[in-house]
Amino acid sequence: MPTAEGRAIPFAGPEEIDVAVLETFGYEGPGQRIVTETKEFSAVCPYSGLPDYAVLRIEYVPSDRCIELKSLKYYVTSYRNVGIFQEHATARIATDLFRALEPRELVVTTVYNVRGGFDTTCSVTLPPRPAA
Repeated sequence: MPTAEGRAIPFAGPEEIDVAVLETFGYEGPGQRIVTETKEFSAVCPYSGLPDYAVLRIEYVPSDRCIELKSLKYYVTSYRNVGIFQEHATARIATDLFRALEPRELVVTTVYNVRGGFDTTCSVTLPPRPAA
């Protein structure tokens, strides 16, 4: 494991992300955009084990199911001790939610706190939009 200055706080790998807790419920209403956001997303840097904090925003247009929020909280919490790059975390969340929901559209955005003087925002849209 690479480390910063030879030091690292122990952390788990992405295999610890608990996808099994995600639950959905049936939806039969009109088309709508659902937005869920938390300012409490955290994972850890895969080099140092130090925490990365972000605002996590999930937007989706359901087909026939919605995400159950308590299960989403358990899922998001499972990232807390996982060493994962910011870009990979965003992509993983999008992929896991897309599989669970099979929505018409899903956008997952993470806005990370400043680290090393850089702001980082990652966004994944599924299914991918056609290139212009």
